Amino acid sequence: MALVLHAGKTNKNGFKALIVAQYNGVEVKLVPDFEMGVSNKTPEFVKMNPLGKVPVLETPDGPIFESNAIARYVARLKADTTLCGSSVIEYGHIEQWIDFASLEIDSNMVTWYRPRMGRAPYLPPVEEAAIAALKRALGALNTYLASNTYLVGHSITLADIIMTCNLFMGFTKLMTKSFTSDFPHVERYFWTLVNQPNIKRILGEIKQAESILPIQSTKQTPKDEVKKEPKKEAAKEKPKTVVGEGDDETPKPKPKNPLDLLPPSKMILDEWKRLYSNTKTNFREIAIKGFWEMYDPEGYSLWFCDYKYNDENTVSFVTLNKVGGFLQRMDLARKYAFGKMLVIGSEAPFKVKGLWLFRGQEIPQFVVDECYDMELYEWRKVEISDEAQKERVNQMIEDKEPFEGEALLDAKCFK
Repeated sequence: MALVLHAGKTNKNGFKALIVAQYNGVEVKLVPDFEMGVSNKTPEFVKMNPLGKVPVLETPDGPIFESNAIARYVARLKADTTLCGSSVIEYGHIEQWIDFASLEIDSNMVTWYRPRMGRAPYLPPVEEAAIAALKRALGALNTYLASNTYLVGHSITLADIIMTCNLFMGFTKLMTKSFTSDFPHVERYFWTLVNQPNIKRILGEIKQAESILPIQSTKQTPKDEVKKEPKKEAAKEKPKTVVGEGDDETPKPKPKNPLDLLPPSKMILDEWKRLYSNTKTNFREIAIKGFWEMYDPEGYSLWFCDYKYNDENTVSFVTLNKVGGFLQRMDLARKYAFGKMLVIGSEAPFKVKGLWLFRGQEIPQFVVDECYDMELYEWRKVEISDEAQKERVNQMIEDKEPFEGEALLDAKCFK
């Protein structure tokens, strides 16, 4: 009897066993026409895994569920495999990193991902905590990889395969380049691993996420409607994407952003961002002058924002984290926006003020709908015909200090 894996073609947890099989020369067949929400609800499947989760591996000796357990089983089918280490201590380290990949990386990514797919209630404090915990884990991994090519020893092990599959969802669905650039050794590790022939054969070509998934509202259907029209509900809720154990879905095509339908603008936002980033001296003469030469008041608009609750900003690092979290959640607008956020004051309470450049004449509605921080600020459109407001724009772009008579604690840029 051949080994048969019950999972969809895009299930990242199923990828683990398929990649291990490539390294060990073991034949694992993916069950044909697997449909999440249908195939895993049949009596035959539930008999293999009472929870109805995927993946499940059928073996001559009975079924195995849980993706890491399946990957371990396939790894041990080859007696002289190098995937499990060459000593007891190496085996221990492999198990250590598998746990780390599952509990510190995957768990936090799933907590971040599921509410944005409408599969769990979206609670901003929960998301913030998950992202903070994920960054902490990635920081620890980054430090370790600064002096190590692989997680254990000098070649790929089961730990690397599981870590790569868990990072896969983050890199492709959640973590943009601006997010991962803080972890350069993790970046190097991930792109090195996914381009290994045995891994690339399963994962295919990979493109990093350009923006964070927008928040989708959860849908709740009355019980009587579920009973009356179960098939219609299943048809409405088309599968979308892959996440933890039991999630195996294909994404819908993204609807076109309304901002992409606006008339072309003479201002090329990326050119301004490059000019801003590359100007190290004579900032006012080069960058500020260049900004106004590029600025298109018909295609873009400028906005001042002021935090409504500055009296709460009594601890400097908490205030800075608050602003950092706001910029992280604004990542969905990176293609259409540029921003400067100033944290002002030499002592508490600290003031938070910002300047934003948005495509179009209004603040984009999808930003208002999906970034809850927007309602925490007062927004005022800049009148560029007013020289005082125009000069205030200049000062905020260049981080002029003192700003409005006060010292700057920090200045953060969204670009």
